[in-house]
Amino acid sequence: MSNPEQHGNIFRQQLLIVAVAFIFFVPFLGSVRLFDWDEINFAECAREMIVTGDYLHMQIDYRPFTEKPPLFVWCQVASMHIFGINEFAARLPNAIVGIITLLVLHHIGRRVRGNDFGLLWPMIYFGTLLPHFYARSGIIDPLFNLFIFLSVWQIIRAELDGKGRPFVAGLFASLAVMTKGPVGLGLVVLTTLVMWAWQRRSAHAPFPARNLLVIILVAMSLPAFWLGIDAMQNGPQFLVENLEYQWRLLTTGEAGHAQPWYYHSVILLIGCYPASLFFFRGLASSHDEDDTHRTMRRWMTVLFFVVLVVFSAVT
Repeated sequence: MSNPEQHGNIFRQQLLIVAVAFIFFVPFLGSVRLFDWDEINFAECAREMIVTGDYLHMQIDYRPFTEKPPLFVWCQVASMHIFGINEFAARLPNAIVGIITLLVLHHIGRRVRGNDFGLLWPMIYFGTLLPHFYARSGIIDPLFNLFIFLSVWQIIRAELDGKGRPFVAGLFASLAVMTKGPVGLGLVVLTTLVMWAWQRRSAHAPFPARNLLVIILVAMSLPAFWLGIDAMQNGPQFLVENLEYQWRLLTTGEAGHAQPWYYHSVILLIGCYPASLFFFRGLASSHDEDDTHRTMRRWMTVLFFVVLVVFSAVT
């Protein structure tokens, strides 16, 4: 197939993904009231930003809300300015994130395993339960997950292509931090360290000190800029109270989210059905696995278990 024909085929696939995802993710978003604790809180933060005209600070009941940074709420504010202050506008950002996620999986799947897998991966993701729930919700996790995945993907690309992309990885990690807090950077760094320790056992991989330093510095840039502006106006209140909140998350069940340690494992097995049926088989290498596939499988395995262990530990 010639390049123009191939590009045309890829474009048609992308259009199909967008069209199908739009049909399933967008209609009737506002038909159900906001019901989750986080859905209500973030939508109210967005509403109060619009009412007060203060787009820099998060508020609940017109009092400072310091548990999360504002990136996702800014997305909701933009949506509410267009569609009004309602459930549809509060959830629309995640419907868009769901569509973008499918396109990202299509792009990376083609890069890793060819055109067939480029279609199969988003199809499997689309066919699971939780992605549909996430794409029709008003919580921060879909956007946060996308930024974490894109950050780690840039590190993987550096290994596949032999060219470092720590700046781009750090930029996505920075957006993850602006979405949910310092755990965004922590997951990327911890995944990189665990992967390095795994590779070092067999390949004596050098410690990625320079790349990690760049990722950390870039990831801290956007939060530092926003916190700096906030501190000049209100002092260090947000930073201090957010750090206290992060500590409570590590040591206690916060905001009614306390669950048994195995909670996330069960939710993933059930919520990611039927994709979860293939999970354990996917941990092992296949007979036709090449270097690119092996690298991707190992990174995704490490990322999965790092995220699962971290969130199970703080549940």
